[in-house]
Amino acid sequence: MPKESLQHDLTPPQKIPRDKQDDYTREAAEQRRSFVEERTGALLHHVAQYSFPPELLPGNIENFSGVAQVPLGLAGPLRIAGEHARGDFYIPMATTEGTLVASYNRGMRLLTECNGVRATVVKHSMQRSPVFELKDALEARSLGEWIDDHFGDIKQAAEATTSAGKLVSIGKYIVGPLLYLRCNYTTGDAAGQNMVGKATLAACLWVQEHHPHQPHFFLSGNIDTDKKHSQINTLETRGKRVVAEVTIPADILQRVMGVDAQTLFRMRQISQTGAFMAGSSNNGAHSANGLTALFIATGQDVANVAESQAAIVYAQLLANGDYYWSITIPSLVVATYGGGTGLATQRECLNLLGCYGTGQVDKFAEICAATVLAGEISLSSAIVRGDWVSSHDRLGRNRP
Repeated sequence: MPKESLQHDLTPPQKIPRDKQDDYTREAAEQRRSFVEERTGALLHHVAQYSFPPELLPGNIENFSGVAQVPLGLAGPLRIAGEHARGDFYIPMATTEGTLVASYNRGMRLLTECNGVRATVVKHSMQRSPVFELKDALEARSLGEWIDDHFGDIKQAAEATTSAGKLVSIGKYIVGPLLYLRCNYTTGDAAGQNMVGKATLAACLWVQEHHPHQPHFFLSGNIDTDKKHSQINTLETRGKRVVAEVTIPADILQRVMGVDAQTLFRMRQISQTGAFMAGSSNNGAHSANGLTALFIATGQDVANVAESQAAIVYAQLLANGDYYWSITIPSLVVATYGGGTGLATQRECLNLLGCYGTGQVDKFAEICAATVLAGEISLSSAIVRGDWVSSHDRLGRNRP
Protein backbone atom coordinates (compact mmCIF):
# COMPACT_ATOMS: atom_id res chain seq x y z
CA MET A 1 0.00 0.00 0.00
CA PRO A 2 1.40 3.49 -0.88
CA LYS A 3 2.64 5.59 2.00
CA GLU A 4 -0.05 8.21 1.37
CA SER A 5 -2.81 5.59 1.73
CA LEU A 6 -1.42 4.37 5.01
CA GLN A 7 -1.44 7.88 6.40
CA HIS A 8 -5.18 8.29 5.70
CA ASP A 9 -6.28 4.77 6.68
CA LEU A 10 -7.49 5.09 10.27
CA THR A 11 -9.26 1.71 10.34
CA PRO A 12 -8.04 -0.19 13.43
CA PRO A 13 -6.32 -3.48 12.57
CA GLN A 14 -8.46 -6.56 13.04
CA LYS A 15 -6.95 -9.15 15.35
CA ILE A 16 -6.88 -12.85 14.66
CA PRO A 17 -9.89 -14.43 16.47
CA ARG A 18 -9.27 -16.28 19.73
CA ASP A 19 -11.57 -18.09 22.11
CA LYS A 20 -10.64 -17.14 25.68
CA GLN A 21 -12.50 -20.13 27.10
CA ASP A 22 -11.11 -22.88 24.85
CA ASP A 23 -8.97 -21.95 21.87
CA TYR A 24 -8.02 -25.50 20.88
CA THR A 25 -11.13 -26.71 19.08
CA ARG A 26 -12.04 -27.40 15.45
CA GLU A 27 -14.49 -24.51 15.64
CA ALA A 28 -11.81 -22.05 16.76
CA ALA A 29 -9.50 -23.21 13.97
CA GLU A 30 -12.29 -22.88 11.40
CA GLN A 31 -13.08 -19.36 12.62
CA ARG A 32 -9.46 -18.30 12.08
CA ARG A 33 -9.35 -19.83 8.60
CA SER A 34 -12.57 -18.05 7.63
CA PHE A 35 -11.22 -14.81 9.04
CA VAL A 36 -8.05 -14.89 6.96
CA GLU A 37 -9.80 -16.24 3.83
CA GLU A 38 -12.18 -13.28 3.88
CA ARG A 39 -9.33 -10.80 4.16
CA THR A 40 -6.88 -12.33 1.67
CA GLY A 41 -8.98 -14.22 -0.86
CA ALA A 42 -6.81 -17.31 -0.33
CA LEU A 43 -8.56 -20.66 0.14
CA LEU A 44 -7.31 -22.97 2.92
CA HIS A 45 -9.06 -26.20 1.93
CA HIS A 46 -6.03 -28.47 2.35
CA VAL A 47 -4.79 -26.64 5.44
CA ALA A 48 -8.12 -27.62 7.04
CA GLN A 49 -7.60 -31.38 6.55
CA TYR A 50 -6.11 -33.02 9.64
CA SER A 51 -6.74 -36.22 11.57
CA PHE A 52 -5.87 -35.38 15.19
CA PRO A 53 -7.96 -33.47 17.75
CA PRO A 54 -6.81 -29.88 18.39
CA GLU A 55 -7.11 -30.59 22.12
CA LEU A 56 -3.67 -32.23 21.88
CA LEU A 57 -1.94 -28.98 20.89
CA PRO A 58 -1.67 -26.72 23.97
CA GLY A 59 2.02 -26.20 24.57
CA ASN A 60 2.88 -26.81 20.91
CA ILE A 61 1.29 -23.93 19.00
CA GLU A 62 -0.88 -20.83 19.35
CA ASN A 63 -3.68 -19.61 17.06
CA PHE A 64 -4.00 -23.13 15.62
CA SER A 65 -5.63 -22.92 12.19
CA GLY A 66 -4.77 -26.17 10.42
CA VAL A 67 -1.77 -28.08 9.19
CA ALA A 68 1.08 -27.70 6.70
CA GLN A 69 1.41 -31.20 5.26
CA VAL A 70 4.85 -32.37 4.14
CA PRO A 71 5.20 -35.53 2.04
CA LEU A 72 6.70 -38.45 3.94
CA GLY A 73 8.97 -41.03 2.34
CA LEU A 74 10.66 -44.14 3.73
CA ALA A 75 14.32 -45.00 3.20
CA GLY A 76 16.04 -48.20 4.17
CA PRO A 77 16.55 -50.69 5.51
CA LEU A 78 19.49 -49.11 7.31
CA ARG A 79 21.47 -51.60 9.36
CA ILE A 80 22.97 -50.10 12.51
CA ALA A 81 25.33 -51.77 14.96
CA GLY A 82 25.30 -49.10 17.65
CA GLU A 83 25.35 -49.21 21.41
CA HIS A 84 21.63 -48.44 21.55
CA ALA A 85 20.35 -48.72 17.97
CA ARG A 86 20.84 -52.28 16.75
CA GLY A 87 19.18 -53.90 13.76
CA ASP A 88 17.52 -52.82 10.52
CA PHE A 89 15.58 -49.56 10.50
CA TYR A 90 13.21 -47.94 8.03
CA ILE A 91 13.78 -44.19 8.19
CA PRO A 92 10.84 -41.74 7.87
CA MET A 93 11.88 -38.62 5.94
CA ALA A 94 9.56 -35.64 5.45
CA THR A 95 10.67 -33.47 2.55
CA THR A 96 9.64 -31.74 -0.65
CA GLU A 97 13.05 -32.19 -2.30
CA GLY A 98 13.01 -34.75 -5.08
CA THR A 99 15.92 -37.26 -5.09
CA LEU A 100 16.57 -36.82 -1.36
CA VAL A 101 14.90 -40.04 -0.20
CA ALA A 102 16.29 -41.95 -3.20
CA SER A 103 19.81 -40.72 -2.48
CA TYR A 104 19.68 -41.63 1.20
CA ASN A 105 18.12 -44.97 0.31
CA ARG A 106 21.11 -45.75 -1.94
CA GLY A 107 23.57 -44.88 0.82
CA MET A 108 21.65 -47.07 3.26
CA ARG A 109 21.86 -49.98 0.85
CA LEU A 110 25.64 -49.66 0.80
CA LEU A 111 25.93 -49.37 4.58
CA THR A 112 23.70 -52.37 5.11
CA GLU A 113 25.78 -54.48 2.73
CA CYS A 114 28.83 -53.51 4.80
CA ASN A 115 27.19 -55.15 7.87
CA GLY A 116 25.92 -51.85 9.16
CA VAL A 117 27.00 -48.58 10.71
CA ARG A 118 28.79 -48.44 14.03
CA ALA A 119 27.30 -45.57 16.04
CA THR A 120 28.21 -44.18 19.45
CA VAL A 121 27.02 -41.28 21.59
CA VAL A 122 30.22 -40.05 23.24
CA LYS A 123 28.99 -37.02 25.23
CA HIS A 124 25.81 -35.29 26.48
CA SER A 125 25.63 -31.58 27.30
CA MET A 126 22.93 -28.91 27.10
CA GLN A 127 23.69 -25.31 28.08
CA ARG A 128 22.31 -22.05 29.25
CA SER A 129 24.83 -19.20 29.45
CA PRO A 130 24.00 -16.37 31.86
CA VAL A 131 26.25 -13.36 32.27
CA PHE A 132 26.90 -11.44 35.50
CA GLU A 133 27.85 -7.73 35.52
CA LEU A 134 30.45 -6.73 38.09
CA LYS A 135 32.34 -3.51 38.91
CA ASP A 136 35.59 -4.63 37.28
CA ALA A 137 37.53 -7.67 36.11
CA LEU A 138 38.86 -8.42 39.61
CA GLU A 139 35.32 -8.71 40.99
CA ALA A 140 34.38 -10.86 38.00
CA ARG A 141 37.26 -13.21 38.72
CA SER A 142 36.37 -13.33 42.40
CA LEU A 143 32.76 -14.20 41.63
CA GLY A 144 33.95 -17.05 39.41
CA GLU A 145 36.04 -18.41 42.29
CA TRP A 146 33.08 -18.00 44.66
CA ILE A 147 30.88 -19.98 42.25
CA ASP A 148 33.45 -22.81 42.24
CA ASP A 149 33.43 -22.85 46.04
CA HIS A 150 29.61 -22.98 46.16
CA PHE A 151 29.00 -25.30 43.21
CA GLY A 152 27.17 -27.88 45.35
CA ASP A 153 24.60 -25.34 46.56
CA ILE A 154 24.15 -23.91 43.06
CA LYS A 155 23.66 -27.40 41.66
CA GLN A 156 21.02 -28.13 44.30
CA ALA A 157 19.12 -24.92 43.47
CA ALA A 158 19.18 -25.67 39.74
CA GLU A 159 18.14 -29.31 40.04
CA ALA A 160 15.24 -28.47 42.35
CA THR A 161 13.39 -27.20 39.24
CA THR A 162 13.58 -30.43 37.23
CA SER A 163 13.30 -34.17 37.69
CA ALA A 164 15.50 -34.96 34.67
CA GLY A 165 18.10 -32.21 34.40
CA LYS A 166 21.47 -32.51 36.13
CA LEU A 167 23.96 -29.64 36.39
CA VAL A 168 27.35 -31.18 35.56
CA SER A 169 29.73 -28.21 35.39
CA ILE A 170 29.96 -24.45 34.96
CA GLY A 171 32.45 -22.92 32.53
CA LYS A 172 33.60 -19.34 33.15
CA TYR A 173 34.72 -16.69 30.65
CA ILE A 174 35.65 -13.13 31.68
CA VAL A 175 35.44 -10.10 29.38
CA GLY A 176 36.19 -6.84 31.20
CA PRO A 177 33.76 -6.66 34.15
CA LEU A 178 31.53 -9.39 32.66
CA LEU A 179 31.52 -12.98 33.88
CA TYR A 180 29.98 -15.26 31.26
CA LEU A 181 28.93 -18.67 32.55
CA ARG A 182 28.28 -21.79 30.49
CA CYS A 183 26.12 -24.06 32.65
CA ASN A 184 26.32 -27.61 31.33
CA TYR A 185 23.52 -30.11 31.99
CA THR A 186 22.36 -33.56 31.07
CA THR A 187 18.63 -33.56 30.24
CA GLY A 188 17.42 -37.16 29.96
CA ASP A 189 15.24 -37.82 26.91
CA ALA A 190 14.30 -34.18 26.36
CA ALA A 191 16.24 -31.76 24.19
CA GLY A 192 16.16 -29.60 27.29
CA GLN A 193 16.56 -25.96 26.26
CA ASN A 194 13.56 -24.80 28.32
CA MET A 195 14.48 -27.18 31.12
CA VAL A 196 17.98 -25.77 31.52
CA GLY A 197 16.71 -22.21 31.16
CA LYS A 198 14.44 -22.66 34.18
CA ALA A 199 17.16 -24.45 36.15
CA THR A 200 19.77 -21.81 35.37
CA LEU A 201 17.43 -18.99 36.39
CA ALA A 202 17.04 -20.67 39.80
CA ALA A 203 20.82 -21.08 40.04
CA CYS A 204 21.48 -17.43 39.19
CA LEU A 205 18.88 -16.21 41.67
CA TRP A 206 20.60 -18.30 44.36
CA VAL A 207 23.96 -16.72 43.47
CA GLN A 208 22.45 -13.23 43.51
CA GLU A 209 20.80 -13.80 46.88
CA HIS A 210 23.82 -15.31 48.62
CA HIS A 211 26.78 -13.43 47.14
CA PRO A 212 27.80 -10.31 49.13
CA HIS A 213 27.59 -8.02 46.07
CA GLN A 214 24.23 -9.39 44.87
CA PRO A 215 25.43 -9.07 41.28
CA HIS A 216 23.04 -8.28 38.42
CA PHE A 217 22.70 -10.89 35.68
CA PHE A 218 21.07 -11.58 32.34
CA LEU A 219 19.87 -15.14 31.86
CA SER A 220 21.43 -15.41 28.40
CA GLY A 221 24.86 -14.07 27.51
CA ASN A 222 24.56 -15.88 24.16
CA ILE A 223 27.64 -18.10 24.37
CA ASP A 224 25.44 -21.19 24.44
CA THR A 225 24.56 -20.05 20.87
CA ASP A 226 21.09 -21.57 21.10
CA LYS A 227 19.86 -22.40 17.56
CA LYS A 228 23.01 -20.95 16.03
CA HIS A 229 26.17 -22.73 15.00
CA SER A 230 29.36 -21.94 16.92
CA GLN A 231 32.88 -23.27 17.18
CA ILE A 232 32.56 -23.58 20.96
CA ASN A 233 29.74 -26.09 20.51
CA THR A 234 31.77 -28.02 17.95
CA LEU A 235 34.54 -28.34 20.52
CA GLU A 236 32.58 -28.59 23.78
CA THR A 237 29.35 -30.35 22.59
CA ARG A 238 25.75 -29.18 22.71
CA GLY A 239 23.02 -31.80 22.90
CA LYS A 240 24.58 -35.09 21.83
CA ARG A 241 28.05 -35.69 20.42
CA VAL A 242 27.56 -38.76 18.26
CA VAL A 243 29.80 -40.62 15.83
CA ALA A 244 28.77 -42.89 12.95
CA GLU A 245 31.47 -44.91 11.18
CA VAL A 246 31.88 -47.71 8.68
CA THR A 247 34.58 -49.60 6.82
CA ILE A 248 33.54 -50.10 3.19
CA PRO A 249 35.13 -52.97 1.27
CA ALA A 250 36.47 -51.70 -2.05
CA ASP A 251 34.53 -54.23 -4.12
CA ILE A 252 31.18 -53.30 -2.52
CA LEU A 253 31.88 -49.61 -3.04
CA GLN A 254 32.57 -50.22 -6.71
CA ARG A 255 29.56 -52.47 -7.23
CA VAL A 256 26.95 -50.37 -5.42
CA MET A 257 28.20 -46.83 -6.01
CA GLY A 258 30.21 -47.27 -9.21
CA VAL A 259 33.29 -45.51 -7.81
CA ASP A 260 36.67 -46.71 -6.62
CA ALA A 261 38.06 -45.97 -3.18
CA GLN A 262 41.18 -44.18 -4.45
CA THR A 263 39.23 -41.63 -6.48
CA LEU A 264 36.72 -41.15 -3.68
CA PHE A 265 39.53 -40.45 -1.20
CA ARG A 266 41.17 -37.98 -3.59
CA MET A 267 37.85 -36.18 -3.89
CA ARG A 268 37.58 -36.14 -0.07
CA GLN A 269 40.92 -34.30 0.14
CA ILE A 270 39.78 -31.75 -2.44
CA SER A 271 36.38 -31.28 -0.80
CA GLN A 272 37.92 -30.89 2.64
CA THR A 273 40.23 -28.19 1.33
CA GLY A 274 37.26 -26.34 -0.14
CA ALA A 275 35.40 -26.47 3.17
CA PHE A 276 38.49 -25.11 4.93
CA MET A 277 38.75 -22.25 2.44
CA ALA A 278 35.09 -21.34 2.93
CA GLY A 279 35.25 -21.51 6.73
CA SER A 280 32.43 -24.05 6.68
CA SER A 281 30.97 -25.52 9.87
CA ASN A 282 30.84 -28.89 8.09
CA ASN A 283 33.56 -30.48 5.96
CA GLY A 284 31.08 -33.06 4.70
CA ALA A 285 28.42 -32.83 2.03
CA HIS A 286 24.90 -32.16 3.29
CA SER A 287 23.99 -33.42 6.75
CA ALA A 288 21.26 -30.77 7.05
CA ASN A 289 19.25 -32.56 4.34
CA GLY A 290 18.80 -35.83 6.20
CA LEU A 291 18.49 -34.25 9.62
CA THR A 292 15.80 -31.80 8.54
CA ALA A 293 13.72 -34.51 6.89
CA LEU A 294 14.06 -36.75 9.94
CA PHE A 295 13.39 -33.85 12.34
CA ILE A 296 10.15 -32.86 10.60
CA ALA A 297 8.94 -36.46 10.55
CA THR A 298 9.63 -37.10 14.23
CA GLY A 299 8.55 -33.84 15.85
CA GLN A 300 11.93 -32.33 16.62
CA ASP A 301 12.39 -28.57 16.92
CA VAL A 302 13.46 -28.02 13.32
CA ALA A 303 15.31 -24.80 14.16
CA ASN A 304 17.86 -26.99 15.95
CA VAL A 305 19.15 -28.01 12.52
CA ALA A 306 21.09 -24.73 12.69
CA GLU A 307 23.31 -26.35 15.32
CA SER A 308 22.87 -30.01 14.48
CA GLN A 309 24.08 -29.74 10.87
CA ALA A 310 27.66 -29.03 11.96
CA ALA A 311 29.82 -32.10 11.37
CA ILE A 312 33.35 -33.39 11.01
CA VAL A 313 34.10 -36.04 8.41
CA TYR A 314 37.23 -38.15 8.94
CA ALA A 315 38.19 -40.76 6.36
CA GLN A 316 41.07 -43.12 5.61
CA LEU A 317 42.09 -45.08 2.56
CA LEU A 318 43.21 -48.32 4.17
CA ALA A 319 46.26 -50.30 3.10
CA ASN A 320 44.10 -53.12 1.68
CA GLY A 321 42.15 -50.67 -0.51
CA ASP A 322 39.05 -50.49 1.70
CA TYR A 323 37.61 -47.15 2.79
CA TYR A 324 37.04 -46.06 6.39
CA TRP A 325 34.45 -43.28 6.68
CA SER A 326 33.21 -41.54 9.82
CA ILE A 327 31.13 -38.50 10.63
CA THR A 328 31.04 -36.81 14.03
CA ILE A 329 28.05 -34.62 14.87
CA PRO A 330 29.11 -32.50 17.86
CA SER A 331 25.86 -30.63 18.57
CA LEU A 332 22.92 -32.89 17.77
CA VAL A 333 19.89 -31.52 19.62
CA VAL A 334 17.13 -34.15 19.65
CA ALA A 335 14.42 -35.56 21.91
CA THR A 336 12.19 -38.61 22.15
CA TYR A 337 9.93 -37.15 24.83
CA GLY A 338 8.26 -33.77 25.18
CA GLY A 339 7.93 -30.95 22.67
CA GLY A 340 6.48 -32.09 19.36
CA THR A 341 7.39 -35.75 19.77
CA GLY A 342 4.00 -36.69 21.24
CA LEU A 343 1.90 -35.29 18.40
CA ALA A 344 -0.02 -37.76 16.28
CA THR A 345 2.06 -38.32 13.13
CA GLN A 346 5.35 -37.50 14.85
CA ARG A 347 4.75 -40.10 17.52
CA GLU A 348 3.92 -42.68 14.85
CA CYS A 349 7.23 -42.00 13.10
CA LEU A 350 9.17 -42.30 16.36
CA ASN A 351 7.34 -45.56 17.07
CA LEU A 352 8.35 -46.73 13.60
CA LEU A 353 11.95 -46.40 14.79
CA GLY A 354 11.23 -47.83 18.25
CA CYS A 355 12.26 -44.49 19.71
CA TYR A 356 9.24 -42.87 21.34
CA GLY A 357 9.32 -42.08 25.05
CA THR A 358 11.81 -42.26 27.87
CA GLY A 359 15.09 -44.13 27.60
CA GLN A 360 15.25 -43.83 23.81
CA VAL A 361 17.12 -40.62 23.02
CA ASP A 362 20.58 -42.17 22.59
CA LYS A 363 19.10 -44.74 20.23
CA PHE A 364 17.51 -41.99 18.20
CA ALA A 365 20.75 -39.98 18.14
CA GLU A 366 22.59 -43.00 16.73
CA ILE A 367 19.91 -43.42 14.05
CA CYS A 368 20.27 -39.74 13.12
CA ALA A 369 24.04 -40.04 12.75
CA ALA A 370 23.79 -43.26 10.72
CA THR A 371 21.25 -41.60 8.42
CA VAL A 372 23.57 -38.64 7.89
CA LEU A 373 26.44 -40.99 7.00
CA ALA A 374 24.27 -42.71 4.39
CA GLY A 375 23.57 -39.36 2.75
CA GLU A 376 27.24 -38.35 2.81
CA ILE A 377 28.30 -41.52 1.03
CA SER A 378 25.58 -41.33 -1.58
CA LEU A 379 26.06 -37.67 -2.55
CA SER A 380 29.86 -37.86 -2.53
CA SER A 381 29.77 -40.93 -4.77
CA ALA A 382 27.32 -39.20 -7.12
CA ILE A 383 29.68 -36.24 -7.46
CA VAL A 384 32.63 -38.53 -8.22
CA ARG A 385 30.67 -40.66 -10.67
CA GLY A 386 29.13 -37.64 -12.37
CA ASP A 387 25.43 -38.49 -11.97
CA TRP A 388 24.58 -35.81 -9.41
CA VAL A 389 22.94 -33.43 -11.90
CA SER A 390 21.32 -36.16 -13.98
CA SER A 391 19.69 -37.66 -10.87
CA HIS A 392 18.12 -34.32 -9.99
CA ASP A 393 16.96 -33.86 -13.55
CA ARG A 394 15.33 -37.29 -13.50
CA LEU A 395 13.78 -37.26 -10.00
CA GLY A 396 13.82 -33.69 -8.76
CA ARG A 397 11.97 -31.68 -11.40
CA ASN A 398 8.44 -30.67 -10.48
CA ARG A 399 7.11 -27.52 -12.09
CA PRO A 400 3.59 -26.18 -11.52
